[in-house]
Amino acid sequence: MPAMPDLPCQTHADLFFADAQAQLAVARDMCAGCPVKDLCLAGALERHEPHGVWGGQIFLNGIAVDRKPPRGRPRKHAA
Repeated sequence: MPAMPDLPCQTHADLFFADAQAQLAVARDMCAGCPVKDLCLAGALERHEPHGVWGGQIFLNGIAVDRKPPRGRPRKHAA
């Protein structure tokens, strides 16, 4: 895919690889009207991208997920 410097992923790359779910959601929303969204997603799936937002999807460990789990240890649930 050729570089397209005016796309949000090129001008705000930090959002597309953020740790915070809120920033990833903003990046995902930025993909909505992208002219290369489908091509981007297909490429990410083919390459098994380990993380980031690609083609309007959040990737974690090479697969598209609904949301990225929070960092750190999971909370204990009361029994």
